[in-house]
Amino acid sequence: LQRGVLSVCRSSGFGLQIHPCDSSSPTLADELRQLVHRSRLAGLVLAPPMSEQPALIHALSAAKVPFIRIISAREDPADGSPCVYVDDRDAAYAITEHLIQLGHQRIGFLWGGSGHRSSQERYQGYEDALKDYGIALDRKLIVPGDYTFDDGFRGARKLLALKDRPTAIFGSNDEIAAGVLAAAHSDGINVPYELSIAGFEDSPFSKQSWPALTTARQATEEIARHAAQRLIGDLQREANGEPIDSRNEGFSPELVVRGSTATRHTAPATRGAAKRRKPAS
Repeated sequence: LQRGVLSVCRSSGFGLQIHPCDSSSPTLADELRQLVHRSRLAGLVLAPPMSEQPALIHALSAAKVPFIRIISAREDPADGSPCVYVDDRDAAYAITEHLIQLGHQRIGFLWGGSGHRSSQERYQGYEDALKDYGIALDRKLIVPGDYTFDDGFRGARKLLALKDRPTAIFGSNDEIAAGVLAAAHSDGINVPYELSIAGFEDSPFSKQSWPALTTARQATEEIARHAAQRLIGDLQREANGEPIDSRNEGFSPELVVRGSTATRHTAPATRGAAKRRKPAS
């Protein structure tokens, strides 16, 4: 994200200041207003979960602080605040559909952080795909958690302990999915022969795991570049007395199939006997 914003700032004659924030702080709006004033910032690029807090957005707008949001949404929110939106629901639907088309009916789902809109959108894509394919939703296969490796590991252990355990698990991001993979390895479960695993975001976790993870490629750097270009463009148009473009741009992550997912097998696997698939790049 930072690399994408920085590349635009450099090419446009702007500097970039990174400011870590506690998104749960009750004084966050005041902190950002003071930051803009003290550092004489031209504007802010807001990432989730800050970018998805209505009270914060209202406070910044009221203080006339220029900003651009990066948010999770299936369509342009058209709410009067500029944003770049990512259709997590559509990509999660594609991942779940991929697993269903491989023959999986019992598909576990591990949630990300509840404070992120992307968690709800990704879950919605999972639920919608099951519904469209006539597969009943089993609440025992849905586990709350956060966007962490440890929560992926714990959630997977819970799912794999079920009497009728899932044949596939969809982790809400690659870090969660890597935790699922570690749990499967610790239980001697062959991936993908006995268990298919999918993640989301196409992070380094997805490529460095063995087998490499099926995921959704989220062009984070490109999204960040577009956000910075929109913010700087709006600032320049306002300075020139030109109307600001109210149209928001959207992105949809792309399904990437790798070696962690395969056709569902009904016969028990012999430990270590399954042929490994060569992961895609």
